[in-house]
Amino acid sequence: MGVDYYTVLTVPKSASDDDLKKAYRKLAMKWHPDKNPNNKKEAEAKFKQISEAYEVLSDPQKRAIFDQYGEEGLKGQVPPPGAGGGGFTSADGPNVFRFNPRNAEDIFAEFFGGSSPFSMGGMGGMGGRGGRSPFSDSMFGGFGGTENVFRSFNESGAPAGPRKAAAVENKLPCTLEELYSGSTRKMKISRSVADATGKTIPVEEILTIEVKAGWKKGTKITFPEKGNGQPNVVPADLVFVIDEKPHNVFKRDGNDLIFTQKVSLVEALTGTTITLTTLDGRTLTIPCNEIITPGYEKVVPKEGMPIAKEPGKKGNLRIKFDVKFPSRLTAEQKAGVKRFLGAG
Repeated sequence: MGVDYYTVLTVPKSASDDDLKKAYRKLAMKWHPDKNPNNKKEAEAKFKQISEAYEVLSDPQKRAIFDQYGEEGLKGQVPPPGAGGGGFTSADGPNVFRFNPRNAEDIFAEFFGGSSPFSMGGMGGMGGRGGRSPFSDSMFGGFGGTENVFRSFNESGAPAGPRKAAAVENKLPCTLEELYSGSTRKMKISRSVADATGKTIPVEEILTIEVKAGWKKGTKITFPEKGNGQPNVVPADLVFVIDEKPHNVFKRDGNDLIFTQKVSLVEALTGTTITLTTLDGRTLTIPCNEIITPGYEKVVPKEGMPIAKEPGKKGNLRIKFDVKFPSRLTAEQKAGVKRFLGAG
């Protein structure tokens, strides 16, 4: 019976990427040989096993093979046809997956950015490039030596490692109703990931985007490293950018909503009542008894868009007016208007 990597990391089989990272961070820090000088051999063995478990379970292809065939499958052994799960046999065909664990210190250095979490002040505690590593040479003889600690740093002392592909942005069109009330969007993506041999394989995944009430056009939602993968390149971040679909009734202006009401000249002078349906389906009845002059706006407080950064607060509803003037007046009507306006 091979080793159970889930047990090694003390996580369930349903563990997410975040669960794996948290578990590795905790255990790697606990069992790092530099932190266990009095039981070096045990710490080295456990540290290596923890790193190997994280490497397998954090890689979609390796994890899938491990879940189906266990450790034997990772070593290039698969169940023979019709074996019914009664043992494994060697397989040397062209499609056999063979897993060669990476150096535990390389994984640790990548995870923690290349510097020792046990040194004082990170790289500053190492005395620069000419200083001595806080990890003793004897401590890591079994893992490739102290040069692994510095391998992920370039000449300037900044983390180097594999380059990361440029972020990929996609528009996420949303209705004004979605941005008013919030919504859950599920996006099916197809991408390629690189396996341990450098071959890329296609995978499909469902991403869940929680659109928050009040989000504006241009808001970005980032899914780290969910872009296409290729050998020796860290996959790109996948970024969704909120876009706002035009609405046939309202127009958005920051946190305010603008509604344009058509009125006759008589209504502009004598008053009117406006009835409209809000973005969440309520009916508003708004009396307007003021004289509607050119450029006049009626403001209805707290009936605009939700303010994302201030839960419970909303902008205003601003009602603009489109006054329809008569195309012609009779002589009698003109005289009446003059009398009414006091011009005659």
